[in-house]
Amino acid sequence: MRVNHRRPGLRSLSVLARPLSRGRRRPPPGEARAGLLARLGRADRWAFDRVAAARLPGLEYVVPRLSRFADHGVLWFTTAGVLAVSRRATLRRAALRGSLAVAVASPMVNLLGKQAFRRKRPVVDLVPPIRIRWKLPTSHAFPSGHSASAAAFATGVALEASPVFAVPIALTAAAVAFSRVYTGAHYPGDVLAGAGIGALAGLGTRLVWPARPPVARVTRAEGEQVRVTADGHGLVAVLNPGSGSGSGEAARGILPGNAELAVGLIRLELPAAEIIELEPDQDLDKVFEEAAERADVLAVIGGDGTVNAGARAALKHDVPLLVIPGGTFDHFARALGMETPAEAIAAYRRGYLGRVDVAYAAPASDGSGGAGHEEEQLFLNTASFGAYTELVDRRERLERRLGKWPALAVAAVRTLRHSEPVEVVVDGRHRRVWLAFVGNCAYGSRGAAPTWRKRLDDGRLDIRMITTGRRVPRVRAVAAVMVGHLHLTPGYRAWRAGGLELVGPDDGLRLARDGEVSSLPAAVRFAKHATALRVFAVHPEVIG
Repeated sequence: MRVNHRRPGLRSLSVLARPLSRGRRRPPPGEARAGLLARLGRADRWAFDRVAAARLPGLEYVVPRLSRFADHGVLWFTTAGVLAVSRRATLRRAALRGSLAVAVASPMVNLLGKQAFRRKRPVVDLVPPIRIRWKLPTSHAFPSGHSASAAAFATGVALEASPVFAVPIALTAAAVAFSRVYTGAHYPGDVLAGAGIGALAGLGTRLVWPARPPVARVTRAEGEQVRVTADGHGLVAVLNPGSGSGSGEAARGILPGNAELAVGLIRLELPAAEIIELEPDQDLDKVFEEAAERADVLAVIGGDGTVNAGARAALKHDVPLLVIPGGTFDHFARALGMETPAEAIAAYRRGYLGRVDVAYAAPASDGSGGAGHEEEQLFLNTASFGAYTELVDRRERLERRLGKWPALAVAAVRTLRHSEPVEVVVDGRHRRVWLAFVGNCAYGSRGAAPTWRKRLDDGRLDIRMITTGRRVPRVRAVAAVMVGHLHLTPGYRAWRAGGLELVGPDDGLRLARDGEVSSLPAAVRFAKHATALRVFAVHPEVIG
């Protein structure tokens, strides 16, 4: 009799272990990634073959030429040039942001991405010869540089411009990206990767240059009526013909200035409006006073300095102010959303009224009740002292000979070399101030002289200063002002308050208000008249 000496349970264990030993082996991570890439590669080649086999009548001639025109960013820099020569600040910003995005995306793709992946170009056997009219590129395929530049430029423009301009540019960028597959230059995966990198580059420009809101909000003028007529009867417009002339008298003989274009549109759209053209030797304040006395609506055509004078008269006579952009920068008009005279005239016709804050600088109170309104020096945008005041003085001396922009460049260099800090007492504390900025309402952008605001009725002053020790960090300070990263500058301080007290040098304080320089006594206070000025708003959504 045979005795089975095997241990109990061993057979059952071997049976249980058998399926595990015969099951599918889990691949290592490297092998799994290789398999995934192989599947993506097959799908990419399949999609390329489908596009190569497609027949799109009418596009056989257009799409290849569009692809060729986009070589080296020619299409996008040409578009940027067209946008830049427009008279709209949003389009100029869109052109600059789009160009910066291309300048970032292109080296990322061509110098880094292509060298890292080294993917070969597609085989173009299935691509009809009519689409291949020139020598195929010899660089690596992944990612697509054309698609990256196209997406970068379109994203940059979309961050600044309205859909009227952004959508056609985005469609053109999509057509360029498609053309790279259609002409056999890239696989679809190359195009998608390049477009993603380009879009990220466009969005990344906001890290160093935040996008500005299109319109600042204002307070609703509750229950206030304004007389608006179809032909402009009752509207008195004061024109400063010297505003917005660009490069001086020589330029004005070739192209009309912004102010002249605004007057032409008013005469066409509002023929009954009264237009007063300032003479070179006329008293600006007196002209505005007389205009405001007989106006139902006071309009001003000019730069920020002219708008400042119009606001003083409008406040004194309690008439609404219509700001029509006609200067070089037009900061206040753009804050209201009026970048063109046509938008200002449309705002007048709609009759939407809002109220905005007005800031002022005045001699400090001596205990007898304070300074009167006639001693207040108003500003709607900014007031500055220190290096910026010296820059404005130098620019005005050079402007007649050199033109506005060359004069500004020369003045900036000279100010950088020679400016000295101002000894002031700021709210009781002694400071040596190299550059100071006081804004009417909080500014959202960074820098010592930012440009945009979310609201025009917050009741606050935005105060920014660069204070110094014995040595002025001129180069570093100016560089930080330009790029906006003022935390890099020693002595930078920023805060918001309802008022500010200054005691300057014994001979008084030079102050630049909305670009115009004036003198004040040594002791000065800054404060605000909250929601004091009635203005026309571009549309009701900005009235809170």
